[in-house]
Amino acid sequence: MKLLRNSEVVRCLVIYLVISAAAVLFSWYEDGSYGLFTLILCVVFIVIYIVSTARRYKRISGMAEEIDRILHGQSELLLKSYSEGELAILESEIYKMTVRLREQQQRLLDDKVYLADSIADISHQIRTPLTSINLIVNFLSEPEIDEDRRGRLVRELYDLLSRIEWLINSLLKISKLDAGMVSFKKETLSLKELIEKSCETLMVPIELRSQSLEIEAEGNFCGDVAWTCEAVGNVVKNCMEHTPEHGRLKITAAENALFSEIIITDNGSGIDREDLPHIFERFYKGKNSGDNGFGIGLALARMIVVSQNGILKAENNADKGARFTMRFYKSTV
Repeated sequence: MKLLRNSEVVRCLVIYLVISAAAVLFSWYEDGSYGLFTLILCVVFIVIYIVSTARRYKRISGMAEEIDRILHGQSELLLKSYSEGELAILESEIYKMTVRLREQQQRLLDDKVYLADSIADISHQIRTPLTSINLIVNFLSEPEIDEDRRGRLVRELYDLLSRIEWLINSLLKISKLDAGMVSFKKETLSLKELIEKSCETLMVPIELRSQSLEIEAEGNFCGDVAWTCEAVGNVVKNCMEHTPEHGRLKITAAENALFSEIIITDNGSGIDREDLPHIFERFYKGKNSGDNGFGIGLALARMIVVSQNGILKAENNADKGARFTMRFYKSTV
């Protein structure tokens, strides 16, 4: 009998038998009829104890088997609902613990797949400019190269190195945001100053493309200025790259009681319908993306905005071009 293998049950059963024997002997000594009644009563109590204990341990054994199946990869949780009492509490706690362990396991598997995909994407993104750099270095090593060609190759080399530097810096920023290592500050700055600060590094390429940038802003912004400038700059850069020469970029910003809003529009080719649901995904490149894009600028911008209790959405203008809307809420919505 499996029940008797349990030392605790055997110890309790021995104690009950000793007490019962002592009670029966004492009752028999006093009166034979009392002794018989005591014997029957003790036997009944011992049988009840054995049966109830056997049922309880059978339920515990069933729970152990179900947990063992779960731990060995069974996809469905089959823990039964027991009656009220200690077993029900134990079953409930084990169920919650098992669900939490299953969720953690799934998150670890997802993180593992995501990490592998990210490493593959990063490797691909860096390999392309590195291949071009190797070709340029080979060209520069030719002894009969003329000075004009050498100058063009050197400029192209600097451009590729700048792209790799930007990619690595952006990936480091994304990693910090993913790990929750960024502490956003609360600073107050006018929206006009914020936008102008965000577009400082883009004014030269905008001018080289003969594009116009119009800024209409009023009100203030409250948040981390440095990180928000990164987000706004990435969106403006994306619009600039998808707007043809002599195109127009426009940024309007305003503040109300609920949020500060920045709207960035262009009159370029717009966003393809198939690209709209994926435009903020990391390493995603749309149909109209050029060879110079990495697909992380908009992803980084959205992470920054969302981390500051805001939203960033993309859509197409009614007539032509793309439209990006940033909202930074003043309280949790």
